[in-house]
Amino acid sequence: FDELKTDYKNPIDQCNTLNPLVLPEYGVHVFFNILFLFAGQFGSLMFNVPLIAYHVHRYMTRPVMSGPGLYDPTTVMNADNLTKCMREGWIKLAFYLISFFYY
Repeated sequence: FDELKTDYKNPIDQCNTLNPLVLPEYGVHVFFNILFLFAGQFGSLMFNVPLIAYHVHRYMTRPVMSGPGLYDPTTVMNADNLTKCMREGWIKLAFYLISFFYY
């Protein structure tokens, strides 16, 4: 998203790069949580449930698009939407970093 902010990349290319990564990210996250469930790691599972709920909510309320993904090139350049996406990225990075050291 920083490339969009500094005009190094156009919105269509950025969305074409990011959208194919959304479902694999969600799938890997759910897979690890299923493993936590089978292993009886309920603390780790409860730590991850809010992010899974957010992922489901975010995907269910995504813009109408022809393919899978979250990012629409026509709205991603909106300053509010761009700031929201950047904040979401930083928060998810912090969550996954904390999760990496916790597990």
